[in-house]
Amino acid sequence: MATLIPRERSEPAPGAVHIPDWLDGGEQRHLVQASREWARPPAGMRHTRLPGGGVMSVQTVCLGWHWEPYRYLRHVDGAPVKPFPGWLAELGRRALADAYGPGAPDYRPDVALVNFYDDAAKMGLHQDRDERSRAPVVSFSLGDTGRFRLGNTDNRGRPWRDIELESGDLFVFGGPSRLAYHGVTGILPGTGPRDIGLPRGRLNITLREFGLR
Repeated sequence: MATLIPRERSEPAPGAVHIPDWLDGGEQRHLVQASREWARPPAGMRHTRLPGGGVMSVQTVCLGWHWEPYRYLRHVDGAPVKPFPGWLAELGRRALADAYGPGAPDYRPDVALVNFYDDAAKMGLHQDRDERSRAPVVSFSLGDTGRFRLGNTDNRGRPWRDIELESGDLFVFGGPSRLAYHGVTGILPGTGPRDIGLPRGRLNITLREFGLR
């Protein structure tokens, strides 16, 4: 989204890096189109059911490994999980290199969660701790702006910091922030660009290393 005052790169916590407008328009359109294909059944996009019986407001499709609380599987709904494409892994490695510079670790993502948020969807504060690897999480935002909350590593309470992630933004968290509680407190409807093929809602694509070769 074009702004009068350019947004600056920031490091809201040790190991956490926000780079605004990292994806250009063509890359955003490509990711949106790919997400549409991934969302198709079988093993397509769905609302995840929680162990207590609740259903997440976010819709998710997984690549490489299927996540369900609180484990990774190779099959979902009787179908094999969709493959994790090599070009997406390369995008993740480039993102990590831009975020961390020469000190970036060797990155071999093998799982992606593609989350779709409609106007009412949210994501409660949680830790990404189901992976065997503690390699960084790489996150791409597409469409409407999401209010992202980055908390501490001890609990869901303060201190936390709220960050508006706009379409094209890159957010990476690893190192001391790898197990930080985080979530999405809301979506700003109608704030996304109109030329990337996503007329409403927000897509968030997060890359991780599960760690099982």
